[in-house]
Amino acid sequence: MMNQSWWGGEPRIMDTFVESYDFGDATVIPFCTSSSSGIGRSGKNLADLAGSGNWLDGERFSGSVSEDELRTWINGLK
Repeated sequence: MMNQSWWGGEPRIMDTFVESYDFGDATVIPFCTSSSSGIGRSGKNLADLAGSGNWLDGERFSGSVSEDELRTWINGLK
C-alpha cells in the first residue's frame, strides 16, 4: 500500500527547516516534483511555519520536467 501522508503536504524535514530559518523579506516560491499528487497545501503550511518571507504560490512538476519547462516557469514569475 502506498503511503499517502505527503500527498499535497510537505515532508516534515521542510517544516523543521522553515521554522529555524529567518527568511526576512526574501521572496519564497515553493516547488516540488511528484508523479501524481499536487503541491496542495504545502506552500501555505510552510509560509505559516516560517513566519517571515514573502511566500508566493508554488508549482508541482513531474519528475520528467525539462529544463526548458522550468525556465519558462521561472521567467513567467513576477
